[in-house]
Amino acid sequence: MSLCGGSGPAAAPRLRPRAAQMARRPELLCGAAIVLGCAFLVALKVTCRVLLPKVQVLKEDEAREEIQRNHSSCRAKDVTMPAKLPVNFFSTRSPVIDLFRGQLDYADHLRQDSEIVLYFFYAPWCGQSIAAREEIEHVASRLSGQVLFVAVNCWWNQGKCRKQKHFFYFPVIHLYHRSFGPIEYKGPMSAVYIEKFVRRVMTPLLYISSRSKLLDFLSNYEPGVLGYFEFNASPQPPGYLTFFTSALHSLKKDYLGTIRFGVITDKRVAEEISLVHSGSVYLHRHVNTSLIYPNDVMNYTAENICKWALENREMLIRWLRPHGGKSLLLNNELKKGPALLIFIPYNPLAEIHPLLDEITKVALEYHNCNKSQAAEPDLQHLGDTDSPAFDSSVPDAHMKLSETFSITKYPCCNTVVLPQWHSISRTHNVCELCINQTLGVKPNKVHVPHCNFLDIEAALDSFYLQEHTFFQVISNTIECSNFLSFYSPFSYYTACCRTVNRHFLSFISSEKTIFQTPKVAFSSHGKKDNTQHSIPHIEDRNCFIPDLHISGTNITGLSCRTNKTLNLYLLDSNLFWIYAERLGASRSTHLKEFAAIVDLKEEVHYVLDQNQSLVRSTLENFIKNFSILYSPLKRHLVDDPSVHFHEQRVITEVTTNTFHDTVFLSEKNVLLLYYAQWCGFCASLNHIFIELARLLPPDNFTVARIDITRNDLPWEFMTDRLPTILFFPHQRKEQSVKFPEDFSVNLPNLLKFILHYSSLSSSEPCTKECLHEETVLQQGHISHLEREIQKLRSEIGALHQAHDQLEAQLSEARREEHRLQQQKHTLEKQHKTLQLHSEQLQATYDQKNQELLEMAEKLQELADASENLLKENTLLRILVASREGKLQSKDEIKESLQSEQTLSEDNDVSVSTATATVEEKRIDNIDTIETDHSSGNRTE
Repeated sequence: MSLCGGSGPAAAPRLRPRAAQMARRPELLCGAAIVLGCAFLVALKVTCRVLLPKVQVLKEDEAREEIQRNHSSCRAKDVTMPAKLPVNFFSTRSPVIDLFRGQLDYADHLRQDSEIVLYFFYAPWCGQSIAAREEIEHVASRLSGQVLFVAVNCWWNQGKCRKQKHFFYFPVIHLYHRSFGPIEYKGPMSAVYIEKFVRRVMTPLLYISSRSKLLDFLSNYEPGVLGYFEFNASPQPPGYLTFFTSALHSLKKDYLGTIRFGVITDKRVAEEISLVHSGSVYLHRHVNTSLIYPNDVMNYTAENICKWALENREMLIRWLRPHGGKSLLLNNELKKGPALLIFIPYNPLAEIHPLLDEITKVALEYHNCNKSQAAEPDLQHLGDTDSPAFDSSVPDAHMKLSETFSITKYPCCNTVVLPQWHSISRTHNVCELCINQTLGVKPNKVHVPHCNFLDIEAALDSFYLQEHTFFQVISNTIECSNFLSFYSPFSYYTACCRTVNRHFLSFISSEKTIFQTPKVAFSSHGKKDNTQHSIPHIEDRNCFIPDLHISGTNITGLSCRTNKTLNLYLLDSNLFWIYAERLGASRSTHLKEFAAIVDLKEEVHYVLDQNQSLVRSTLENFIKNFSILYSPLKRHLVDDPSVHFHEQRVITEVTTNTFHDTVFLSEKNVLLLYYAQWCGFCASLNHIFIELARLLPPDNFTVARIDITRNDLPWEFMTDRLPTILFFPHQRKEQSVKFPEDFSVNLPNLLKFILHYSSLSSSEPCTKECLHEETVLQQGHISHLEREIQKLRSEIGALHQAHDQLEAQLSEARREEHRLQQQKHTLEKQHKTLQLHSEQLQATYDQKNQELLEMAEKLQELADASENLLKENTLLRILVASREGKLQSKDEIKESLQSEQTLSEDNDVSVSTATATVEEKRIDNIDTIETDHSSGNRTE
């Protein structure tokens, strides 16, 4: 191929003249060679410039891959091991069918052949599943003949259970009653509770055929729903299956099974509770009026019956069963108000519960506000009606009713010597304190003009809270004042104060008559005086006789006669005794019975004396002591019994029981540290307090600490911040001082704080250096106060600026409000206009709809007429076709007759004529019959 694109002999003639020209002029050949060489060099340079970076990149990639190959050859390769195959969770001899590979489809297949099925979904690694395995096996060993128990591994990643079920916790128990389910069990994973729940699913209805069984059913503390059905005509009367399903629905919504469902099969028994018609449903309530299901308002469905029963049930006592995890069950219940928590050992499978029956009696009496007739048969059936408590409540009913509306006042007075620290004692030292008693404070049983100690103490508390009424008194004359108690709207007190001579006071204190007034003295922070009867701390009132003030109070209807209504709760001590121990129950007791009242709002709780047996009388007294106006119950302070005291310990460990003796009765200065085990900042101060305790003289100072998470103190000594340091000076314990929060807790600051406030430093004579230090300290205080004043001034200026800004914002908000009001009026007008248009459109729509209805009726008539015409047309066609067939057959017959006549010409003429006549008659008869038949079909 030539350079010019030519080839072969055709290109040769064109190259010969150029070659001859170059031979004649050799300079052209050299120039062309030079040009070609330069072009080649330029092209080579450009090509290298483009390809060189690509080559460098390729070399770098190859080097990197080589390094990675060398590094991977030195490092171990990643190995992914497949999960191990699951193994049997239950033993092969267990009555539980263990589908350890998660065969959920096979589990559903097994359910089709069984009436009651229990599914136990588990995870092999779950500790709660492992703990519940033995309980499930125990239940299965007892009920395997009636219930099918199936365990399914829902953690195996290749099983269908893991793919179809998405559980957030394990184990999960589901029950199926034939096609109804699943019913999830959420109660304690205990064999007795699981078996009880399974039996409730097996027999959701109790069949009642006699009056005694009816009384047994109604006397139970749990709410009950009764249905009356006549089984004489049919084994399944109308509505029975719906009622049966509603019982299963209640178990599905309330796993505790608090609502019991029963079926009355006897008409006379049903009439006892006003059930007359078959299919009627009755909800029994002890205190409020019982209800009958409103068939005319609500549809008779299983869901509606269950919902109606749950919404209208009456809960006198409620079981609390916290599952042990993170739950707000107790917190939500305690927020509703004061709660009486009763811990009793409970066996759900037991037939009788004597202690529970006693508690039920107390609950019925406590909530029986109107003494309704519905509650009376229950109380009579629950226990003996000859008990003193029951008999005493009946004859006093009218008397107590009259007392309720009585306004008669019972005055009782007491002479009170005012303490020196009281503000009124500057001008008066004796007050005559009188109590005008009505329903709020009961009079004493002793018919003398005196109050019992609880009454006068309550009056004193209210009197000291109202001491500002006497604050402006200057003269020495008798001053009187009437003041209301903020505790009770039915009581008020009168105080007349004056000044008397000291010998008259001694005469009063030495007088020994029946009207002798108790000697009253006031101690600071519970400090006891051996010579006088001191009024105890507000939480120490139970040192007096508790029944003195409440012996005449009846518990019947007490929940409606006091603002301190209790909610009653039951807990199984076999499962939840740890909560009782936290409330103050003994850990070493063998009889796990305990009762406590928890008032979350007041941050207190009271404990029933564990030396007393948990019976009806003690519970009633416990409730009455809490319900009266000024409760004599003592707040229970939880103490840490695990603290061991060592005399050689540098820092004294304080508990609830030793707080008063260590802090207030001690003759030393006490530095107290509040700490907790979880407080990291508290632990960092231990070495500082150890050094401080070694530096301070042990004869004058005590360094102590208290763990407030395990030891309760009276509320005035509690703290909400850790660590907190309090200093109690000697002989001035009521003037306790808190270590400043803005100071760093170190040894020098603690020493300055202690020495400044201790009584030891104030008892020594002050030197010049001391005076200089006091002056410097005062100057520091003055400068600090000046800085605080400057800060306050700057804050006041900032507040003024904020006030101006708020005023500007308020004015802007007012303008915006005015604008919004205008928009509102405009929108209202538009709304009215749109409403008118809507009404017009509705009228037009109604008119057009009516016209469409009329047209539709006409079209329907036309359609009916056309259908009739089509039917007639069809009949006519059939008739025409039949007539054509008959005419054709007639012609054929005539032709045959003519042929016969031709063939029998030799025969007798008369015979042929007669035969022809007969045939014509026969044909005419046939035509007549066919015509009649066709006309009859047309008529039809």
